[in-house]
Amino acid sequence: MCGIVGYIGHRDAYPIIIKGLQRLEYRGYDSAGVAIYDGNTINLSKTKGKVDDLKIKSEKTISLEGKLGIGHTRWATHGVPNDVNSHPHYSNSGDIVIIHNGIIENYDSIKKELINRGYIFHSDTDTEVLVNLIEEVKKKEDVKLGKAVQIALNQVVGAYAIAVFDRNKPDEIVVAKLGSPLAIGIGENEFFVASDASPFIEFTNNAMYLEDEEMAILRVGKEIKLRKIKDDSIVYPTIQELQLNIEEIEKGGYDHFMLKEIYEQPRAILDTYRGRLLADKGIIKMSGIDDNLEKFLNANRIIIVACGTSWHAGLVAEYIFEDLARIPVEVEYASEFRYRNPVITDKDVLIAISQSGETADTLAAIKLAKEKGAFVFGVCNVVGSSISRETEAGAYTHAGPEIGVASTKAFTTQITVLTLIALKLAKEKGVFSKSKYHEFLTELENIPAKVEKALLTNALVETIAQVYKDATNCLYLGRGYNFPVALEGALKLKEISYIHAEGYPAAEMKHGPIALIDEQMPVIVIATKKGHYEKVVSNIQEIKSRKGKIIAIVTEGDETVRDLADHVIEVPETFESLSPLLTTIPLQLLSYHIALMRGCNVDQPRNLAKSVTVE
Repeated sequence: MCGIVGYIGHRDAYPIIIKGLQRLEYRGYDSAGVAIYDGNTINLSKTKGKVDDLKIKSEKTISLEGKLGIGHTRWATHGVPNDVNSHPHYSNSGDIVIIHNGIIENYDSIKKELINRGYIFHSDTDTEVLVNLIEEVKKKEDVKLGKAVQIALNQVVGAYAIAVFDRNKPDEIVVAKLGSPLAIGIGENEFFVASDASPFIEFTNNAMYLEDEEMAILRVGKEIKLRKIKDDSIVYPTIQELQLNIEEIEKGGYDHFMLKEIYEQPRAILDTYRGRLLADKGIIKMSGIDDNLEKFLNANRIIIVACGTSWHAGLVAEYIFEDLARIPVEVEYASEFRYRNPVITDKDVLIAISQSGETADTLAAIKLAKEKGAFVFGVCNVVGSSISRETEAGAYTHAGPEIGVASTKAFTTQITVLTLIALKLAKEKGVFSKSKYHEFLTELENIPAKVEKALLTNALVETIAQVYKDATNCLYLGRGYNFPVALEGALKLKEISYIHAEGYPAAEMKHGPIALIDEQMPVIVIATKKGHYEKVVSNIQEIKSRKGKIIAIVTEGDETVRDLADHVIEVPETFESLSPLLTTIPLQLLSYHIALMRGCNVDQPRNLAKSVTVE
């Protein structure tokens, strides 16, 4: 929810920062800014709009020389997206400059106090309040920048990842973290700062991730000075070797990241179960489950918490766990779970799902569950993320970087991981016969090839998109395992094409939504052969009788629905519990093509950001 980049070292800072911001733009793209120190002055440029707009403006208006700089791409919280509210922000003296990802909740009371002390504010942001608080502490306490940052952060309430420097001492950058992610790249006589590692992977493989309430002082030629913000205690950095490569964060010949990531799903699913699923031996190896097997087997229930697409994956998991492993499951929006005083005990297992591993509400739900004694298991994609560190055990999805804001491969890989867990628990509980278990494992192993086949519908989907690109409302219907897929399909359309869409259980259509159906209403129905097929066919007939336009996702070879529907998209046959991995593919493609035809920004839809690190 905002991307931050910083550099101090022997290279020119500006190209590193601009390229880094372009890689982080998925985190927010309301505005962008950069501040470069050239040895005498800070040259600052910022603008409403995208990083490309910043690049044009900066190269026309400021000196780009300098070996130290910071940059920011914004998802607006406090203050509308405009030039003034864009980061970086100066302190009143112009000496201190800051970039910030997060929210300072008590900024208003601090702002009023600073105004009383003579400070003037030019923006509506909480960040400008923070930089002036740092300046006030530095002056009043007569301390260095690092100490001033520490004292100031002990006075604020909220979340932050910040990078700050002072032109009177331009040999250091001070960074700090609480809630929002922050990575430090460590090179030869140089340091990189970023919201994730993507801005510096071509320069160094060595990185460290700040933990909550830690700050670091970065000085060229010196070791990182790492401290706890609360008590100033020394922390010793843990340096990790990065596994990322540049190819994973580039478009690789595709027009958009979203399309690339849709087509990466066969490989991503394979990577997710690689080394875990040994179908020929009848083995599922997952250390996070193996090491905590008793907790899962003895649990009264599993609570799944997530947001957005991850919540939909959790709903699929509810069907899988209850159907296959016979364990009761509750699925909760993390944002609601944390605020409604939920009943949690030490007999519960909580599974937290998040692509980024940084979702603020999900993190808060984890902390609440841990306080109540529940065992907390994480499912996320980003190695070293906050959720991976906060949970007691977990499983990575291994989807690879997902840059498109609308989630695609994250969804299918989350379902894959959760299916593996459910199958493992089903075997351990003795719910499955040996033969049935082997059948499942073999079928799961075949899924990547079947996803490849489902992707062959792309040309057909594109022609259907052409017909419905000007629709104002759409209805998505599914039953059983494919009800969450209907929700996810509707979400995708909303996110990137800005068409209003609703997902419903097919049977609920006649309890209200049927009133909306006319010859202008496209209804997308998931009608695969396995699971409640006859009931869904009846629902299609009800739609047909009201002149609704039917787009049906069916199993290969289907004849019954073909005769009823206006358009039919076939996917390969599989087990009902695995069908979401296939039925979601044409829905992703449909959203993509409709958004493209409407002239929407597919990878960066308006008002959204990839990682929601604020509440």
